[in-house]
Amino acid sequence: MSGRGDRGDPILVVGSVALDEISTPVGHRDEVVGGAAIHFSAAASLFGEVQLVGVVGDDYPWSELDFLRRRGADLAGLERRPGSSFRWGGVYHQNMNTRDTTHTELGVFADFQPTIPEAFRAAPWVFLGNIDPSLQLAVVDQIESPILVGCDTMNYWIDRTPDRLSEVISRIEMITLNDEEAKQLSGDPNLTRAARWIQRRGPRHVVVKKGEHGAVLFTDDEIFFTPGYPLENVVDPTGAGDAFAGGLFGSLARSGSVTASGLRRAVVYGCTLGSFACEGFGASRMVALTMAEVEERVQSFRELTRFDIPSELAEA
Repeated sequence: MSGRGDRGDPILVVGSVALDEISTPVGHRDEVVGGAAIHFSAAASLFGEVQLVGVVGDDYPWSELDFLRRRGADLAGLERRPGSSFRWGGVYHQNMNTRDTTHTELGVFADFQPTIPEAFRAAPWVFLGNIDPSLQLAVVDQIESPILVGCDTMNYWIDRTPDRLSEVISRIEMITLNDEEAKQLSGDPNLTRAARWIQRRGPRHVVVKKGEHGAVLFTDDEIFFTPGYPLENVVDPTGAGDAFAGGLFGSLARSGSVTASGLRRAVVYGCTLGSFACEGFGASRMVALTMAEVEERVQSFRELTRFDIPSELAEA
């Protein structure tokens, strides 16, 4: 637990805000509030103030974001423009680990150029959602002296814009990406070597998301692994990775510094928030989620990984 009280430092997040159409083995939902910035904010806002920068069309159901406002999120950086909001559709396979994209309609997001409000530029914690690396760079150029800047990326940007992505990576302290993306980015099929390759190019902290199997943190000095929380009923994995990042940054912002123990704790909080995100369509489970529920599940993580070594073996 943090010694800084219940609420952490402000966190700036820049990313997509979307309306999703989602089909899973559990059911189907349309016009679901989503996008990386929303899923991140839904998790991070439990820990402290979130400053959100993005864009939506005039068709966006603005009232659906009231739960973020109630938690103290600042949406002054969320632009509303004439036109259609970003829309995405996906169908998940039976195992929930793979999905097919059915449609992507960028709408006003196609012309998104992030302008960081003056009041947001001094945010101590900054997360760059999975958007074009040129837009991520534009954000880095506008912020002042943050404690930590992190980003997410995906195979599309690794393939299409490797030079710009390399520049982003050289200017940040943390990157979150999945197992496949880490190997693709580095060109190395070994995850540990892939993470070390990425570290040599900028980020001191590489966090590899492994979905239902948890996450791995690589720092200068250590490797830390936490399992995924064993859910009996997965409803919708959409946004779980962004909720993971929200929990990760929320925990760090609440502690106010980056330490070895704080990073390990933050990864556990990330996995915890990612697991809650899977329990409802879109961000629906996160709307009523409380920190009491989060802390209870974090304690469950301790029990999942706790074990004793017999004294005779420990002494050997």
